[in-house]
Amino acid sequence: MDYRVIKENDVFLLTDTNGNITENHPYGLGLYTKDTRFLSKLDLKINGEEPILLSSDAAENYMAKILLTNPHMEKDGKLILWRESVEMERTRFIYDDVLYEKIKVKNYYPKPVKFQISLHLDVDFTDMFIVRGFQTGDIGKRTGQTVATQSLTFHYEGADKLHRATVVNWDKNETNLDETGNIYFDIQLDHLADDSVTFMIQPIIGVEKAKNPLHPEQALKKLQHSYVVWEDQITKVKTDFPSLQRLVDRGIADLRVLLTDLGFGKFPVAGLPWFGVPFGRDSIIAAIQMLAFNPEVAKGTLLTMASQQGTKVDPWRDEQPGKIMHEIRYGELANTNQIPFTPYYGTIDATPLFLVLLTEYVRWTGDMEIVTTLKQNIDDALTWIDQYGDRDGDLFVEYHQESSKGIANQGWKDSGDSVVHRNGDYAKTPIALSEVQGYVYQAKMGMAEIFESIDDKEKATSLRNQAEKLKKKFDQEFWMDDVNYYAIALDENKQQVGTITSNPGHVLFSKMLSEDRVNAVVNMLVSPKMFSGYGIRTMGADEAGYNPMSYHDGSIWPHDNSMALLGMSKLGKNKEVNIVTEGLIAASEHFEYDRLPELFCGYDKSIGKAVKYPVACSPQAWAAGTPLVFIQSILGLFPNSLKRKINLSPKLLNGMNELQVGRIAIGNGHLSLRVTREAGVEILENTTGFEVIQA
Repeated sequence: MDYRVIKENDVFLLTDTNGNITENHPYGLGLYTKDTRFLSKLDLKINGEEPILLSSDAAENYMAKILLTNPHMEKDGKLILWRESVEMERTRFIYDDVLYEKIKVKNYYPKPVKFQISLHLDVDFTDMFIVRGFQTGDIGKRTGQTVATQSLTFHYEGADKLHRATVVNWDKNETNLDETGNIYFDIQLDHLADDSVTFMIQPIIGVEKAKNPLHPEQALKKLQHSYVVWEDQITKVKTDFPSLQRLVDRGIADLRVLLTDLGFGKFPVAGLPWFGVPFGRDSIIAAIQMLAFNPEVAKGTLLTMASQQGTKVDPWRDEQPGKIMHEIRYGELANTNQIPFTPYYGTIDATPLFLVLLTEYVRWTGDMEIVTTLKQNIDDALTWIDQYGDRDGDLFVEYHQESSKGIANQGWKDSGDSVVHRNGDYAKTPIALSEVQGYVYQAKMGMAEIFESIDDKEKATSLRNQAEKLKKKFDQEFWMDDVNYYAIALDENKQQVGTITSNPGHVLFSKMLSEDRVNAVVNMLVSPKMFSGYGIRTMGADEAGYNPMSYHDGSIWPHDNSMALLGMSKLGKNKEVNIVTEGLIAASEHFEYDRLPELFCGYDKSIGKAVKYPVACSPQAWAAGTPLVFIQSILGLFPNSLKRKINLSPKLLNGMNELQVGRIAIGNGHLSLRVTREAGVEILENTTGFEVIQA
């Protein structure tokens, strides 16, 4: 990572490795909230010169420490400051929507020294879509600065009639400043003496007033305590497989920093730096991945998505009644309707996935209250599938872009070249994707089970009948005899898009496929054509559209693998689960901070290393959630609170001798167990009241 990012709730800071926000940087560095940049410049200097970087650690997501020192300084042969004599430490974190940055300086020169440190700030209040170069538009203007003894405020009036401001406070009296954003401190230090100044920077939107920030030490303690609480709520994993242990620990930490609460409970945003907002598909899949570790996140995700469910037909936003959103934005361009992300609904899979998450959440928790709470949302989502998702009554849910500023391909592979025929032609919409039909089947079968449990037999029977018809027709229309595999999609003419891809792997989780076709799909996924040795490729090698360096046409996405893993594990394909899991673990050792990236290139393992994709979010929610799926899939753990049963079919990885997993929240209790190669499964705790069935 050649940038540093920290986040807490809805605020994130993106800087270079020195901790600075430099202007015109290609990554669009800044302090952001609500899709607006509230700092566009943050430049620390010593005697007017750039410090020298000593270390910059991105291991922690909530706090960053950066160590710097001074260059050698002389003027006209006279020593001003000997090189590397002043240590400069920058420590920053975010709490309660305030960025805290402490700058500490220490003198290692053998005599007293005098020098000046300065911080240079500016704010452009630019909408994130403009920062990223995706959009231009009518915008507001800066309206000046307000200067006080220990504060500086930048003001902006937006085209959306909202006043925005950035309030900067600091705790050191001896200050020289000007209203353009330059703040100077004259420092005198004896040998080994130190001094510090802490800045508190907060974005303000609308009529809200600047808060009185907590003392930095108190704020940091509260932030750290929130992480302790998070750790207490999470399933505990201990294994003798160090690389897996590190991946799981990192995934749990990354998911914590990606949690946001917009008033309906915590849910995971998609990823940093650019997708720190609610994303229908991404947030839902990450919540599915987290069910074995913290099912409350699924509840917060469901309630958040339900709050933005579509209510009308609006082609500008690709909205229809009952549809679950794709993405919501809060910036100036969205507020003035210059972009359709208020929210935007151009996703074909979020609505059935919403129902899949609901059914899986109920299976894990037995929480039937949420079914009552979301009754109308459930009915509306089911209606959307049949009336709007299935555009032509052929039983398949398909997508077609209506919005002039929307997304053309509306599955998870949403790049323009991701749905391609064997001859290299791009498929034209409306397009029915294979995995989406699996989601629909799984949603209807899961909801049928829930309706049956509340004695709505008629609805349960109707949904099962619909699902069975879909299953039969899916096999008829998507199966390709010549390659013994399913097509990725049907195009506008109902012709198969026959390229071999990873998409049918998602269908395994739905249990929609017959046994022989399960075997065919699983065998293809772990064949040399699809499996690189490091993971399952998005597209098979040697297909017309295959490109190992592409975004969706041959790259490897950990979350894509995780969806296949859930299906393989559910269906008892333990050998293949371990093949894929071990490949991804091996790949992770080639990336920083024991972190699986959003995606990486699909080159074969024989080249000797996993190849980084040039632009990928880090951390990213469904990549962080993938190691959690490793644990669930290794255990073969699938509870069903409606039947008061827990299915378990563990198989340890090669080289793993022990896996202990504790305090798994199921129903109203917990399950703890240990799996060893010698003794097999030992149940350490079961307060669920459910029967554990071991395969």
